[in-house]
Amino acid sequence: MSYRAAKPLLFRLPAETAHTATKRLLRAARGTPIEEALTARYRVEQPRLHTNVFGLDFSNPVGVAAGFDKNAEIPGILGALGFGHVEVGAVTAEGQPGNQRPRLFRLPEDRALVNRMGFNNAGADVVGPRLADTDVSVPLGVNIGKSKTTPLDEAPEDYLYSYERTAAGGDYFVVNVSSPNTPGLRDLQNREHLEAILGRLRDAGAAPLLVKLSPDLTESAVEDALAVVDDLKLDGVIATNTTVERPDTLRNHNRVEAGGLSGAPIEERATETVRFVAERTDVPVIGVGGVSDAHGAYAKIRAGASLVQLYTALVYEGPALARDINEGLLDLLDRDGFDSVEDAVGADL
Repeated sequence: MSYRAAKPLLFRLPAETAHTATKRLLRAARGTPIEEALTARYRVEQPRLHTNVFGLDFSNPVGVAAGFDKNAEIPGILGALGFGHVEVGAVTAEGQPGNQRPRLFRLPEDRALVNRMGFNNAGADVVGPRLADTDVSVPLGVNIGKSKTTPLDEAPEDYLYSYERTAAGGDYFVVNVSSPNTPGLRDLQNREHLEAILGRLRDAGAAPLLVKLSPDLTESAVEDALAVVDDLKLDGVIATNTTVERPDTLRNHNRVEAGGLSGAPIEERATETVRFVAERTDVPVIGVGGVSDAHGAYAKIRAGASLVQLYTALVYEGPALARDINEGLLDLLDRDGFDSVEDAVGADL
């Protein structure tokens, strides 16, 4: 069955139920001829898409954002769907159920999602060994969040615990201090807290180490965060997470739900944040927010993103999305006379 045919059936289910069902189907394909068939159908092998970022080789710049595969159950299958990297998590030191359901909402007219998941995951003691046993052909990022019950002043040790348990299986590590769905978490984006958390992880040898920022930060707060990035010699920045703001253009009734908004309504804002960050730091930027086609991915690349990630668009576009974006990127590189995707990074700065 094609995704076009399956989508109306999936959309009859609650959003989180549909997501769980999709993951189960993908998990069932692991290690079977279906996985090989997916690879043959969806992976775009073209040297012009290759890029090296913070010392890692990526076959293409399009990745899966954290949140889609929280417990590292299907990173290999996501690679088979044509993605050039997969970021799992957010992983917390303690396993936790997250917020009460319903906590994930579609806004179809707006091509958006609202989520207030609350870092639901099995915990670092479960995810860490699973990562260590994972055989995946693309770089694997680990997004680390704070456990809900951990006081803010104990956050550095909480993040350190999750890093140490997942270190053997990750290729890069992301400190998530920007989710709107864990009480107090965004307070950790101020300079003092960031220095404590990131410094503790740096001292423990975490590398490559990145920080994920909120689109709701003021420009001065972003500049403060980037000063920490530079002072601690971090390896990269992810811009951005979801937003708690609601544009006036939203039409679906689920716009009133509390949580982080993702998808098409935040695309332009996320791209501008990528540009703002890239203009102020020399470290690589991963652009996230509203990417759903080659033009959107290319806009973030030209704005300074070395890599892009997506999640919401998978819900609306289906499994061919990475292939379609990568093929479209090749056309756009041809149009603008770039020899490779690396040459296009920051072209508009």
